[in-house]
Amino acid sequence: MPDTPDDKPSGDDQPNPFKGTPFEHLFSGGQLNFGGMNLGGMDFGSMPDLGQLFGQLQSMMQPYDGALNWDAAVDVARKAVARTPDPTPTAKQSDAVSDALRLADHWLDEATEFPSGITSTAAWSRAEWIVNTLDVWKVLVEPVAEQSVQGLSSALPPEAAAQAGPILGIIGKAVGAMLSTQVGSGFGELAGEVLTASDIGLPLGPAGKAALVPANVTAFAAGLDVSEDDVILYLALREAAHQRLFAHVPWLRDHLIGAVTDFARGVEVNAESLQRRIQDQMSGIDPMNPESMQQLLEGGLFELPQSPAQAAALERLEIALALVEGWVDEVVGQATEKRMPAAAKLQEAVRRRRAAGGPAEQTFASLVGLELRPRRLRDASTLWGSLRTRQGTEARDGVWLHPHLLPTSADLDDPLGFREEAAAPEKLTEGDFDAELRKLLDGEEPTDGPTDGPTDGPTDGPTGE
Repeated sequence: MPDTPDDKPSGDDQPNPFKGTPFEHLFSGGQLNFGGMNLGGMDFGSMPDLGQLFGQLQSMMQPYDGALNWDAAVDVARKAVARTPDPTPTAKQSDAVSDALRLADHWLDEATEFPSGITSTAAWSRAEWIVNTLDVWKVLVEPVAEQSVQGLSSALPPEAAAQAGPILGIIGKAVGAMLSTQVGSGFGELAGEVLTASDIGLPLGPAGKAALVPANVTAFAAGLDVSEDDVILYLALREAAHQRLFAHVPWLRDHLIGAVTDFARGVEVNAESLQRRIQDQMSGIDPMNPESMQQLLEGGLFELPQSPAQAAALERLEIALALVEGWVDEVVGQATEKRMPAAAKLQEAVRRRRAAGGPAEQTFASLVGLELRPRRLRDASTLWGSLRTRQGTEARDGVWLHPHLLPTSADLDDPLGFREEAAAPEKLTEGDFDAELRKLLDGEEPTDGPTDGPTDGPTDGPTGE
């Protein structure tokens, strides 16, 4: 290194520590370049720990398939949960969870027409929650990440893309690796807060497996003036209700995941705007502070503004989540009304937690762009309760026959008026459920309820479709 700043080489004469690596043409002359698009200066000669920076970049470039390096994401998530004790649930805790879920299913039999959807039970550590929900997270996150990576790679000006050549592939992998770090961080934060397998309203665990996370349940119960046994039972009721809904409404899983996929398809990248954002953030790197590079990787460099198509998809997802959580809220309230004095306090605690969203949900929203909380949970719960009071349990649960029958945003604006003029259908037997669903899908009128009502057919439902 030169002894004085005046003796330091500059410009093209400045030594490039990336010489002979795939990054040689990306970092040249002390500048970060995408094929002639200058992204800011980096003074290699004054960096105190260049090996650390290069090590980070090199680790990010390990081969992987898909848009995200999931091995890296899981590693980041595991390290996040390992910062605090994460004991494996004891046999006593597993038995307590199993007993609570069994009792919950018994209570729910009187509150909903849907039979039990539980085939097995489990008590998970935070790390086990990561492992057991990973497959579903891949389905949810991969489309968003793929569109983001493709959009960022195609955002370069044509002349820059022509000059970059094979470097574009490297850039795409680098972007995917950076997103993996961000997703892993959010994933790990969520693992530190979730209470059950279905806590965020999505079917994350294996089908039919009802699970609680005892370590997080204990932490949640500590802030309430309620016994931990009551907390476990109440959360078991919510988990069992989620399992019933997802098991017996076959289109619901695809409906929710489809909203996420539509969100991904709406990713739009404005090249000029993206260049400005990258230049602004790269200019903030302090070469004397190695942590500034880490802050760049974690600071949302590749967050994209929301497009109109994404906003529409996000609204559909939020409404669907609100309807799922509102139905669970109403059914559990009905099941506990005369049995559990602490239920009202626990219901309010869960509502506030879900409506506000914890730090982990906010983190994940900033990383992937998806809000995982139902903003209109109270409206949805009121709607389901009102429908049951006016028309009975069968009418309330019968709305899940087809997505066209689901309440809309306008219905949530007036939850007490949903299907106010519709007559209550006759009770559906278990065998009738599938038959009526087939009729709806085939465009026929259902046999239950009036045949000329404005809200009973799949094309004349609340959505107007």
